[in-house]
Amino acid sequence: MATTTIQVSRDTRDQLAELAKERGVSIGQYVEILARQQPTEAQRAERLAADRAALRALTGCETSDEEFDQAPDVLGNIYRMAAEKVRQGRSGAA
Repeated sequence: MATTTIQVSRDTRDQLAELAKERGVSIGQYVEILARQQPTEAQRAERLAADRAALRALTGCETSDEEFDQAPDVLGNIYRMAAEKVRQGRSGAA
């Protein structure tokens, strides 16, 4: 496998080294892990298209992409509500 050099500040290098050490991998391996965790715009678009196709197939609904785009963010709303409950619980416990 061909490798390359990435120039970063010493502080960043030291941070990466510590994070890699904590995980038992090299800095290069850790950077690869970070890169794999962040999909590109094209990968996100491909995943979105595949998810929508699967939903259409499972439900039998021919929902258009425009209808999907206008639909409420149900999962996002659930996360916001859960976060609010946690914040309320913490402020009441103090």
